[in-house]
Amino acid sequence: MARDRDRFSTATRLRLLGEQTAARVYRSQTRRQDRRSRLTGRAAFLALVVCSLVVALAYPMRQYVSQRAEIAEQKRLAEEAAVRVERLRDEKARLQDDAYVRRLAREHLHYVRPGETGYTVVDPDAVRERRADQGAADRPWYSNLWDGVDSADREDEPADDR
Repeated sequence: MARDRDRFSTATRLRLLGEQTAARVYRSQTRRQDRRSRLTGRAAFLALVVCSLVVALAYPMRQYVSQRAEIAEQKRLAEEAAVRVERLRDEKARLQDDAYVRRLAREHLHYVRPGETGYTVVDPDAVRERRADQGAADRPWYSNLWDGVDSADREDEPADDR
């Protein structure tokens, strides 16, 4: 009976309860650490797979995007070329018309028809500006030639390497 009483004493019960609780805590910590280890391994493998996919797909995706941009640029250039070809075809058709060619010759080349008198109106301000810009253009060509020879003679001659 003493043993039964000892078995059910408060101190014994508390000690047993403490040991059981400590064992449970130890087991749960071990399980948690095991679960963390497994999760960490799984997470690392998943991260490795995701990184591998990103690396494997990065270059093809970059190529795809750059090729799409190049295709769009080529389409734009083709459309511009088609518009230019159409304009040139229109111009070619217009150049087949003699009246259009005569008009262009009168406008751009200052041609006149037989019996007509051609006049060219000159703006005096523009002539003064042009003369100021040209300088030596007002003189005869031979004067410019001799001035060039004289100015070349006056320049410092480079040292001979002989």
